[in-house]
Amino acid sequence: MVYQAVQKLPDEALGAFIINPEWTAGRILQHIVDGAEWYRYCLTGERWSKVDLPKSISDIPEIATTLAKLDAEVASQVDLPDVPLTITEGSDSWQNLRSTILAEAIHHATEHRAQLLDALESKGFIPITLDEIDLWCFEKHERFERGQKN
Repeated sequence: MVYQAVQKLPDEALGAFIINPEWTAGRILQHIVDGAEWYRYCLTGERWSKVDLPKSISDIPEIATTLAKLDAEVASQVDLPDVPLTITEGSDSWQNLRSTILAEAIHHATEHRAQLLDALESKGFIPITLDEIDLWCFEKHERFERGQKN
């Protein structure tokens, strides 16, 4: 929903930021996908690949497709047993419950979508409001996408 709305903006919207110019709208869009790759790795052990920074709005559909695939893979873990999973990064390793990783995946994406919309709005780009991405509106959107009414 957010990625679809961003696709209607001009290329210069990707440079929007709130305070820190390193966290542009384009970087946030990339970071959300990078995060989904990380959470998939934590849940499945499948290595992640590099997601390129979008250089123009025409790059957004590709990363949105990647994000949808990753989100589906993360969501496929919901019904599995809530056991500690070992996460390894370099020489470090630790364990987290599957439920903790799933909760953090949701929180991370929500947090950065809000950051993205604030960055865009601060520079005058308003593709969608925060109210339009709350849980209730998201459910309506999902029903609409599946052809369901109410």
